[in-house]
Formats: sequence, C-alpha cells, structure tokens
Amino acid sequence: MQNRITVAACQLFDVQDDLEQSLAKIKEYATRAAAEGAALVCFPESYLQGYTTQETLARERALDISSRPFADILKQLASLQPTLVIGFIEQAEEQLFISAAVVRQGRLLGCYRKTRLAPGERLFDPGTKTPTFEVEGLRFGVNICYELNLPECAATIASQQAQLMVCPCYNMLHPENAEWWKHRHNAIRAERTRETGLWLLSADVTGKRDGQIAYGPTALIDPEGTVVAQVPLMEEGLLVQEITY
Repeated sequence: MQNRITVAACQLFDVQDDLEQSLAKIKEYATRAAAEGAALVCFPESYLQGYTTQETLARERALDISSRPFADILKQLASLQPTLVIGFIEQAEEQLFISAAVVRQGRLLGCYRKTRLAPGERLFDPGTKTPTFEVEGLRFGVNICYELNLPECAATIASQQAQLMVCPCYNMLHPENAEWWKHRHNAIRAERTRETGLWLLSADVTGKRDGQIAYGPTALIDPEGTVVAQVPLMEEGLLVQEITY
C-alpha cells in the first residue's frame, strides 16, 4: 500500500537583512501551502536573514537557536500548520553555520548544518551530522544547495530509510554562470534521485540583485529523475504537489 503526502516549496525574490519582510513571506506562503493541503513547506537557503559570504554581514545577521530573538521568531510561526524547512545563518558560540531549521507550529524540531561547503563559503564551519525528520509518516533529510553536486550527501540521507530529500538553495549568480547553470541544476538533482530512490524537493531564490541573477529552479523530482512540478524560472511562486511513497 502506498502512502500519500502533499509537499510544497517556495521560489521567492531575494531578501537581504530584513527579518520582518522574510517572516511575512514565510507566513504568507506557508498559509497558502496549508490551504492546498501541504504538510511540509521548504524555503530557500539562508532565506531568513539573506545569504551572504561576507563575514561581517554574516556575523551581524547570525542567530543562536538558544537566543531570545530566535524564540521570538518561533512564536511568530506558531500559528502555521505545516512543518517548515527554513534556511538561515546560525551562530553557535564563535562558529557560523549555513543551516536549515525544521519547525512545526512554532517548535524547533532540529537543525541541519550544511556539511559540505562551496569554495566561497570558507567563513562558515561545516556541520558534522545529517539528522532526519518525520512528517505524517514520511521521513526526510536535508541537503543544502552545493551539496546536491555530491552523491555522498544524498546517500547519507537515503541510508536512514528516508523517502524525501528537502533542499534549500541559493543560486544568485553572475549572469554568465547563471545562464550556464540554468538547466543543469535539475539534471544534477535528477542524478541524485536515481542514485538513491529518494524524492527531491528544492526551493530557490529568483530575481536580480547587484548585477547578479537567480533563475531558480524550484522543483519536485521523483525517484526516477523526472521533474514532476516546477515553478517557472524568474517568477516568484509556490509549488504544491502530492507524492506517493
């Protein structure tokens, strides 16, 4: 007997250092997703505070999950019904991490810290664990952006009897790189699904900023490597899709 669950992912315009705006978007899109039956909603990499590789900015924006400001953020998310996967910049003592918070009705279920960092992310520390989480009987793990290029990261999730890989991404790139990668992201992600038998749900930013461009893509890919649903490139939007597992 196959189980079913509805999942969602958001393709959003880049927001930098504006918690009020980021939280408003998170609440808006999570509410829309819930209205369409979604039990799980993914947001882009570092979306909460805005992705940056400048150390001064990263330290100014970083949040400690044990802090009052982070607790206040969780309170604002308490009325939302779906489980949320939200990319953010995390601080733990002097260490900085690119993390994803897994939140359900204002309660932090756990965090995934990006274990394999891109060459330009050296100011961050790599995480050391790959936890999995459960929603309505579905087990899922998290990979963040660059990690999707590395088969071993997806394999670690699959080894824990997961059915889904949830992937916050940030692909704001120089125009020539963005063009080169435009259709390669999903091709590489499809390799991960075929290797592991996992579903893959990605969320990315879109738009233009400081001479850079983000096309997306935000997509759902099945275990055979087929793109089942995708938000159109260069458009803000919400993907909601039922999956079987």
